[in-house]
Amino acid sequence: MRSKYVSKLLFLISGVLFFSCHSKQEVETKQSPTTGPYFVVLGTLQDAGSPQAGCKKKCCEHLFSEPDRTRKVVSLGLIDPQTQTRYLFEAGPDFKTQLYELDHKTGWKNKTPWPDGIFITHAHIGHYTGLLHLGKEAMDAKSCKVYVLPRMKTFFETNAPWSQLCNTGNILLNTLKADSAITLGDKLSVIALQVPHRDEFSETAGFLIQGPNKSLLFIPDIDKWQKWKVSIVELIREVDYALLDGTFFSADEIKNRNLSEIPHPLVTESMELFKTLEPRDKNKIHFIHFNHTNPLLDSLSSEYKVVEQNGFRVARYKHVFTL
Repeated sequence: MRSKYVSKLLFLISGVLFFSCHSKQEVETKQSPTTGPYFVVLGTLQDAGSPQAGCKKKCCEHLFSEPDRTRKVVSLGLIDPQTQTRYLFEAGPDFKTQLYELDHKTGWKNKTPWPDGIFITHAHIGHYTGLLHLGKEAMDAKSCKVYVLPRMKTFFETNAPWSQLCNTGNILLNTLKADSAITLGDKLSVIALQVPHRDEFSETAGFLIQGPNKSLLFIPDIDKWQKWKVSIVELIREVDYALLDGTFFSADEIKNRNLSEIPHPLVTESMELFKTLEPRDKNKIHFIHFNHTNPLLDSLSSEYKVVEQNGFRVARYKHVFTL
């Protein structure tokens, strides 16, 4: 039986998503639209990247001497050609190259060097530490808008060096309210969804973004799906794209850590949970936020083929989702 919260959330989403057209499933592409808003994937890795510091395993050994430039920590860019605005979702260790890629996509002149806004999910290193590039030692940004939930706002305001960014006006914090929509432009809005995660310093957000025609759900970090009071299965049916936590493919990857301390939904578990979805709904799901050990980083791996054979997809660097 659907909970009152799920019913309320889906009612809110249905109101925000009334522009969505579900008659045709549009796949992602490397081409950039010339008119409507779109997302570009700027990173697909878990916080520590790949190769990971100190890793002596086969998954990383050759990457120290031969880096793969496509392996960047998780981030999405949102571009609206109509208003000539661009946003980042997450600001992690690869911030400077991801901002370059975002601006390279647009080619707009006379824009500020910093984005028109940055949405942050939570206070783990792969999601906010890139904000340091907005400070006096680097860009010295002027009132760059940073969108966060309340605990994340308090974290920035009360902890150095982040508080310096606030006090000097490098960033301008905008408080989000969970389950409420904010408008970024004509027929372009964002809803922050609070999700269960290891919330040592802040709560954790997922984001649901609605454009004129399509909607995208972005949840790079969450504990087990069953811990969330929202039905992820129902939510997937309501959106057009779902970029979801795929940190670990299976428990076989991690031998030296207690997985109960990092309880991400395994990709194998997610595929089992989502197996009853219709093929068109499975096709919406793109796993993202891969640990350096995750075999999905190799498109030739048997695990990658298993994901595709089961009707799901793997998020890829620089691919575009039109809204």
